[in-house]
Amino acid sequence: MPKILCILNFMHAEFRHIGKNGNAHIMLTQDQIDFFHETGYLVVPDAVTAAELAAIKEDFAVWVDESRSYSQSYGEMINGKPRFDTETGHNADKPLLRRINAPHEISPAFFNVMSNSRMTDMVADLIGPDVKLHHSKINSKLPGAATAVKWHQDFPFTPHSNDSLVTALLMMDDVDEENGPLEVCPATHRGPLHSLWHDGTFTGAVANNVTEDARRNHVTCLGKAGSVCLMHTRLLHGSAPNTSANPRTLFICVYSAVDAIPLSPSPVPCEYQGHIVRGRDNGVVRTSAFALEMPALPKGASFFDQQSGQSTQ
Repeated sequence: MPKILCILNFMHAEFRHIGKNGNAHIMLTQDQIDFFHETGYLVVPDAVTAAELAAIKEDFAVWVDESRSYSQSYGEMINGKPRFDTETGHNADKPLLRRINAPHEISPAFFNVMSNSRMTDMVADLIGPDVKLHHSKINSKLPGAATAVKWHQDFPFTPHSNDSLVTALLMMDDVDEENGPLEVCPATHRGPLHSLWHDGTFTGAVANNVTEDARRNHVTCLGKAGSVCLMHTRLLHGSAPNTSANPRTLFICVYSAVDAIPLSPSPVPCEYQGHIVRGRDNGVVRTSAFALEMPALPKGASFFDQQSGQSTQ
């Protein structure tokens, strides 16, 4: 049986938030920081205020309602690809909006959470003090959505000169065992980088035997709305479809240390890539030793195309 993470173990974060000047105090305890570096993940409640959570939920609800007017993915990113990605079967009566690319570009509420929330300070505790944004997105599993996320590591999608990257997955809804929660395999961030290429195709997923091993040792990350899962870029993870009547929506922000330099184009290019959210740019590039195959960009709005076997370009 998989182990279930109880977020009550981490209720005592040191919330000492400062504003936009970048001089944030420590938000996490040393035990939490040590847990993250040992396991590759950390779930913390109350990563945003009630007002911040309400504001981003309100904007997302507007976008879901707006999506009813479209029969396929729509909108436009700076690379010309759709901003709003809909799942097969999406219609006006049953909207299945599964991805919004770079919501921080079109919503002040999402920009504020990305750049100036408790969540931002927590990331700085783990890879700071100098932190910048790589990209943001919303992954949503609305009731009845069939989308599953195959097991993978994030770093092979977004290789940098070093691996000081954190993916912050903010739970916009309560996440339970039935609505498609994130599953992680602890400590795999300290293991090998696994190929996402198979038979000459960039699949966006690790090999079946790697997936099977990860599932045998996985932990399910649950939490109340407003909780965040902070995840190391090399940690193996995936998630199952939403089998419940409740939504499961995540606001996902990928951050890096300022001295980590991207080695490939972003799969979610955005206007604020490289925006410094904490600290400053000290003009230093830091490298670490690793080897991996360069990723392929998705043909459509998101990596779901790649994981479903559609072509890349």
